[in-house]
Amino acid sequence: MFKKNGQAGPEWKISDEQIPYPQALAFMEARAAAIRDQGAPECVWLLEHPPLYTAGTSARPEDLLDRQRFPVYQAGRGGQYTYHGPGQRVAYVMLDLKRRGADIRCFVHDLEEWLIRTLERFGVKGERREGRVGIWVARPGGREDKIAAIGVRVRKWVSFHGVALNVDPDLSHFGGIVPCGIRQHGVTSLWDLGHTPTLEEVDMALQDSFDAVFGKDRPPCQS
Repeated sequence: MFKKNGQAGPEWKISDEQIPYPQALAFMEARAAAIRDQGAPECVWLLEHPPLYTAGTSARPEDLLDRQRFPVYQAGRGGQYTYHGPGQRVAYVMLDLKRRGADIRCFVHDLEEWLIRTLERFGVKGERREGRVGIWVARPGGREDKIAAIGVRVRKWVSFHGVALNVDPDLSHFGGIVPCGIRQHGVTSLWDLGHTPTLEEVDMALQDSFDAVFGKDRPPCQS
C-alpha cells in the first residue's frame, strides 16, 4: 500500500538502459491504477526505447509504410503512428488530473508548454500549430518540421503515456511510417538543428521546466 499522496511533486524515474515497450506499458498501467486506487505518488519516467513503432487509437493502416522494419505495438493512447528509438527522450507522465483541474484540454496544453520551455533552454523556438498535434520548428524556406510528439491516455482522471522529444535519433527511422498521419511536413531533432545537448542535459531541462508548468504556483491554463 502507498501512503496517501498530498500536494508533493511527482516521483522522477530516469532509466539509463533502453526499456522494452511492453515493460513500460505494464508499468504505466500499474502505476496509474495505484495513483487512482492507492494514493501512490505521481510519476514522470524519462527513458529511451529500442527502435519501434506505436499505433495510437486513430492510427490508419496505410500510414504504416514498412511493416517489417521495426516491431509495431498497439499503444492505447490517443493519436496515430509514432516512432520511438535511441536518441529520443520519452517522458511518460502519470498525474492525478483531478487535483490539477480535471481539464484534459489544459493538460495537453501544459504538456505542449513544458516542451516549448524545455526547447527554449537550448535556443530552439518550438511552436504549436492549429490542427497538428505536437511541437513544431519553422525552417528556412517556409518548411516546418516536428521535433516532439504528444500522445496521452486518461483513465478515471489519471494520465499515462506522454511526450517524446527528438534529441539525436536516427531520423531515417521515421521513414517506415507517416508520423502522426501528417504527410506534408518532416521531422527534426535538436542535433539536426545544430544544438548538441546530451540526454542528461535534456533531462535536467525537462525537470527544471516541469515545475514552472505543472507546479502548484503555476498560472491557470490559457488553452
